[in-house]
Amino acid sequence: MLKNKGTIIILLIITISFLSLCDLSAGGRKKSEIARSGEVKGFDRSNMDTTVSPAVNFYEYANGNWLKNNPIPDEYSIWGTFNQLAEENYKILKKILEKAAKDKNAERGSNEQKIGDFYFTGMDSTQIEKDGYNPIKPELKKIAAIKSRQDLYKEIAELHKKGTPALFNFFGNADAKNSDMEIAQLAQGGLGLPDRDYYTHEDARSNDVRTKYVEHVAKMFILIGQDKELAEKNANIVMNIETRLAKASLTRVERRDPNKNYNKMTLAHLSEIDPGFEWKNYFKLVGMTNPGDINVGQPDFFKEVAVMINDVPLADWKVYLTWKVVDDAAAYLSSPFENENFEFNGKFMSGAKVMPERWKRVMQSVNRSLGEALGQLYVHETFPPEAKERAHKIVMNLLEAMGERIKALEWMSETTKKMALKKLASFTVKIGYPDKWRDYSKLNIKRDSYAANMMRASEFAVHRNLSKIGKPVDKTEWGMTPQTVNAYYSPSKNEIVFPAGILQPPFFNQQADDAINYGAMGAVIGHEISHGFDDQGRQFDAQGNLKDWWTKEDADKFKERAQKIIDQFNSFVPIDSMHINGSLTTGENIGDLGGLNVAFTAFKKTDEYKNNEIVDGFTPAQRFFLAWAQVWRNNIRPQALMLRLKTDPHSPGEYRVNGPLSNMPEFWKAFNVKEGDPMRNPPDKVVKIW
Repeated sequence: MLKNKGTIIILLIITISFLSLCDLSAGGRKKSEIARSGEVKGFDRSNMDTTVSPAVNFYEYANGNWLKNNPIPDEYSIWGTFNQLAEENYKILKKILEKAAKDKNAERGSNEQKIGDFYFTGMDSTQIEKDGYNPIKPELKKIAAIKSRQDLYKEIAELHKKGTPALFNFFGNADAKNSDMEIAQLAQGGLGLPDRDYYTHEDARSNDVRTKYVEHVAKMFILIGQDKELAEKNANIVMNIETRLAKASLTRVERRDPNKNYNKMTLAHLSEIDPGFEWKNYFKLVGMTNPGDINVGQPDFFKEVAVMINDVPLADWKVYLTWKVVDDAAAYLSSPFENENFEFNGKFMSGAKVMPERWKRVMQSVNRSLGEALGQLYVHETFPPEAKERAHKIVMNLLEAMGERIKALEWMSETTKKMALKKLASFTVKIGYPDKWRDYSKLNIKRDSYAANMMRASEFAVHRNLSKIGKPVDKTEWGMTPQTVNAYYSPSKNEIVFPAGILQPPFFNQQADDAINYGAMGAVIGHEISHGFDDQGRQFDAQGNLKDWWTKEDADKFKERAQKIIDQFNSFVPIDSMHINGSLTTGENIGDLGGLNVAFTAFKKTDEYKNNEIVDGFTPAQRFFLAWAQVWRNNIRPQALMLRLKTDPHSPGEYRVNGPLSNMPEFWKAFNVKEGDPMRNPPDKVVKIW
């Protein structure tokens, strides 16, 4: 995936049409003339800080004045290119939603009716305040009525069917070693904090987070009527249970190993290795008497769950489940719940100063719940069908460049190259929006209650997902909505996907020259292509199956090169004493470096590069790298940066620019970066993979 989830992630508006990347000269005039006239857009010199040498810190050189002149708005914890574009997209989506909400005569069951009614209830703050926490009281009463372990199993299953993440996660997904079939998946979960390390590490920030978290949980319990003493006691019970779950959980780095997380077994085998947990009973209660094959992602975690289910007192489980329900619904209840939820998760954890306006919060809820229903209306207004074909040509150009680079690799044997090229040739490309839209006909949305609509949408999504188990994978399905400003590679489908939302400036700009478009959108495309061959993606074959297709010698050479990029990013210290976790960010760092190399290979074929015409004082190669740098510019609050360094597989923006460029001879040549300069790694540290 391309983008840091700031979040996950991420909307905006799309250019209606764009020219071929190979012909952006506009009416035959020279690009230098267009630049002087101000018609070429895509890179603004005023954003640069030319007092900084590009050989010392290219990120600051390219973006320094922008960073100084664009403070973070109060509602954001990070402010950059993605957020600016998202704001533009929000305006489009708001118009769509407001129009739908005003239409009380929309056909019942239509997408317009569903998104309109959903948005209407979300904007009805008077009713929401009146409801308080009434929407979750029935569930809280059921939890309070638990009297036996059988009741406990029933309630856990009920919460899972409704999408509340209690104790662990159960869902359907492709079998990693038989990618054509959906199978049942069990995965660690049940935590309220963003990462297991917050429960286990003893650094100052983790200790502070734990203290504030317990206070936050207690405040929420007080909001549902508990007195202060009981609320504080119960908050500590929640912390104790979640700490046990955290200590049994794999780290994010360990979860990057697809083989370590693949443990397929039958229900009988699962019941045998985890005899303390009544798995047959659980699956029956969740509506799957015969789940078939089950992938148990983290077996040791579930062994601890099997112990805990019996030795944690029922009274404590009731406290924990109560918390999961309150926490899951807080953002959709009355203002005391929503405000406290923001105080901890938005302000303390991420550094945002104020909540986004209500319409934005509701819009994002509709987008998460009815993403393709909203997306279908979105692309109708913003993205014509012919744009898909034009974007597809760009992607094919980059795929061709990747093939050329694979063939030219000096470290890979012909045997492995043949398999790599086979995989590359099997890539599926998805552009703009799905050919087959998601069916929401069974989702009932009314004008009764915002929280009720959220609950129905969540239950619909869970049912839809679980109903896939035991069936063939739908290869036409998308993992992102069309309005998402992001892109992704799916190992199990061996596909690269570029939603409409990302196919616009600064990623793609119809008024800019090839250098800008290849440096931005080209590198984005190359990034996703490279994910098929990063430390995780390389372990999946052309059919999307987890299968070793490498010779041992070539695999060892890849690991040696990957370790160099891990070591490089481990050395970066974005804040205080907190380093980037090179192992956690390996895949994205490989994607960035590979994407730039692939895009530059493709760019060198253009007439613009060959003619080497100066535009606004820069060579084509220089503009290529400046375009990449502007994509990742952002200002970020310290709290958000610390959170991301623990949880985000993407490196911070400055290092996504400077890190890969310090490994590229083409960059050194473009900006006359000499040996010994900070932006040029010494020969023994230079990373070259794809």
